[in-house]
Amino acid sequence: MTRLWCAGICAALLFAFALCGLGHAEADQGFQDFLQSLWPRAEAAGVRRATFDAACAGLTPDPAAPAASVNQAEFDKPLKAYLPEAVSNARVQRGRAALGRWRSELAGISQRFGVPPSIIVAAWGMETDFGAAKGGKDIVRTLATLAWLRQDRDLFRDEFIAALVILDKGVVPRAKLQGSWAGAMGDPQFIPSAYLKYAASFDGSAFADIWDKPQDSLASIANFLHRSGWQAKLPWGMEVKLPPGFDFASLHGSLGAFAAKGVVNADGSPLRAEGDATLFLPSGASGPAFLLSDNYWVLKAYNNSDSYALSLSLLADRIDGGSELKGRWPAGETFLSRADKSTIQRELQKRGFYSGVIDGRFGQASRDAIHAFQASAKISPADGYGSPEVLRRLTAE
Repeated sequence: MTRLWCAGICAALLFAFALCGLGHAEADQGFQDFLQSLWPRAEAAGVRRATFDAACAGLTPDPAAPAASVNQAEFDKPLKAYLPEAVSNARVQRGRAALGRWRSELAGISQRFGVPPSIIVAAWGMETDFGAAKGGKDIVRTLATLAWLRQDRDLFRDEFIAALVILDKGVVPRAKLQGSWAGAMGDPQFIPSAYLKYAASFDGSAFADIWDKPQDSLASIANFLHRSGWQAKLPWGMEVKLPPGFDFASLHGSLGAFAAKGVVNADGSPLRAEGDATLFLPSGASGPAFLLSDNYWVLKAYNNSDSYALSLSLLADRIDGGSELKGRWPAGETFLSRADKSTIQRELQKRGFYSGVIDGRFGQASRDAIHAFQASAKISPADGYGSPEVLRRLTAE
């Protein structure tokens, strides 16, 4: 839920910069002065002065919070390597156990929000391994520290104030506000603003306990996906098999159109005829192939990483009794660095194919731009895959 929004903190360097040349007493005073400067914003958000003072009293910067790693496996590790860890047999078994343990509650939650139980449980598994890795940091202190260190960004300041709003409502005890080094809380790993917007209790009580009541966490995950646009009875997508000589004229189309081109499910059965889809080839045309529905992009609202969203989807399928991937990963595949991917984005931008952020992370906008370049340069197959050959052709031109 929160991995993307905290990306880009050069953590240890920032903390060293903040404390460089300062004694601890001076740093603590500067930190307190910064917190007091936030009072007008907190007041505007409806926080009472007593709540603000109680939260800030004696608060000191947390040197451990910014020292956390900012490497994000779901963005930096190739899907081929990320998937076996995210959808391990052990995690599948734990997911199936959780599905059985909370089957009755999940049935009610699924009916209420229109999200399948297996998707809800898979999100729980992806976020905290079914509650095993929630984090024990004081997120008020953590967010205050990050807000102080990153005064150039509103994000952490706003989340710190959102945490104060939670406290001011009086339904969540101060001791409950624990989570990750970046302020993500409980089983769903909601940041404070997400908790205020999406947290839902299973029994309708005022306090959604996403720390110690799994049924509340499951309801909250389902509420997030529902309000993000999840369409009931629409799958996330499916693994598919492309026919020999498949026409890569477009990566987008209706499932009916893909079926007409000879695309079938990975087990050889016919595609369902309803809905639109996007063809996703994470290792190019020679690797596994997927058709992604509109619901897949809802999963990316939880975490804007294809490795994360696809792993969540495949984990849900396995929890539901589905089989492992049928497609094979290419042997000896060469993976590009983030710098190489940034170069591809920059070169595509120069040629008018790409207008997104130059960040070295390939999402659908990058894949569409690569596909357009491949088609224009008559590179076959035009599979939208950022390969070393695409990099070579772009830089050679």
